[in-house]
Amino acid sequence: MSTLTVSAKSAVYRDGEIIILMESGDEIRFPVAQNPRLARGTPGQVSRMELTPFGVHWPELDEDLSFRGLLAGRHGQT
Repeated sequence: MSTLTVSAKSAVYRDGEIIILMESGDEIRFPVAQNPRLARGTPGQVSRMELTPFGVHWPELDEDLSFRGLLAGRHGQT
């Protein structure tokens, strides 16, 4: 059985969007407004994200999004 490794090079918050550049060259973009926890955060809180082996973590906002979920179009709770 093969496993698919999904990882990111970088992630930034710019102009109301989260932009994630994947190692594959793909780019994931979504408006912060699509995620209730991120939408309630200040620009500073939203910009302080951490890349993990499996996704993106916002420590100040208690939010985690997986790369697999993001690639499937899931940007958080609705």
